[in-house]
This record gives sequence, structure tokens and C-alpha cells, in this order.
Amino acid sequence: MCSMDTLTPKRRAILAFIRERIAEHNQPPSLADIATRFGFASRSVARKHVSALCESGYIDVTPNQARGIRLVAAVRRPELLELPVLGRVAAGAPIGPDLDIHEHLQIDPSLFRRTPDYLLMVRGDSMIGDGILDGDLVGIRQQGEAQDGQIVVARLDGEVTIKRLQRSASGYRLMPRNPAYAPIEVGADRELVIEGVFCGLVRRD
Repeated sequence: MCSMDTLTPKRRAILAFIRERIAEHNQPPSLADIATRFGFASRSVARKHVSALCESGYIDVTPNQARGIRLVAAVRRPELLELPVLGRVAAGAPIGPDLDIHEHLQIDPSLFRRTPDYLLMVRGDSMIGDGILDGDLVGIRQQGEAQDGQIVVARLDGEVTIKRLQRSASGYRLMPRNPAYAPIEVGADRELVIEGVFCGLVRRD
């Protein structure tokens, strides 16, 4: 949408008249109403100004309707999340921790199913079946518990990986989503810590 400052005084006045009519009468003015209000010699002059407002993004016009003018709601930019990128996470065999803050990014929150606390860079291809590719930034909500079947960031014996959590008779399994990788069995003799749950991802070009 163009800035209001780029409109001529006449077109700003016509837009104000359209808004006033919709607010007071719950319907827009016709071209004849605009021509009468502003002393135009014909409706074609009114149509020219209305077309310019439409091209500038302030209104929509439905063709062949006497009162086909509709205001366009301003699109508000969502508040951006500022999230730290905390190193990398393995989508393959677990890797050692690398959780220093590498950078901060401002991210559209609509990319995530829930609000994450931080981002991790994925290394590996074991989660491609869930659309998580090597190089993706995954949004993680920090929490120490997860439900069966959720994608989690887990610390296993001090090393970090991203997998689907599956409960088993002997404890847990960390399930890849690539048939080239075997599930990781987590028995009672291994230390498993859930670091957080997957919220969505960012793929940078």
C-alpha cells in the first residue's frame, strides 16, 4: 500500500468520503455520489480517482456494481521474534554439544506451531521424512518432558540429537525418519535428557 502522503489532496478527500459513507450508512458511495459530492462534471472523472485509489491499494472495486467499492484493511506486520541460534543439533548420529550463541535472528512467529525459545542448526539427514533437512534451523521450546511421538531435541549420554521420541517396554527409542538410520535404543543404562520439543523450522536460501 502506498503512503497516504503520496495521494493528492483530492484523492485523500475522496478516500475520507468513502470511509465516512461506509461508517455512517454501512455501504460505500456510488460513482454518482462521488461526482456530486466533489462537483465533477461526470462519473468518468470520479471513476478515474477511484481507479487510482484501487491501484494504490486503499480500496477494492467489484466491476459492474453500482456500489462495488470496498475498503482494504491494512495488513499489520506481525511482531517478530528475536531468537538465538544455539549451535547445531544432529539429525543422524548424536554429536557433542555446541550450544554457544552464534547469532540472533528476527523470525515471523507464524512459522511455528508454538513459540520457540531458541533455534538449532540441523546437521544430517535422518529426519527428512518429517521435512527437516540438513542446514535447516529448527525452533525448539525448552522443556524437560515430551509426549510419545513428539519430535524432540534430546541429550543422550551428553551428546545432542533431534529425533521422534517413542516409548518402549525397556525405556525409550529415539526414532529417525529416514530408513537409512536405525532407531537409537535408550535403556536404563543410558542417560537421556529431553532438552526441548520441536516447534517448526526456518529454511534459509
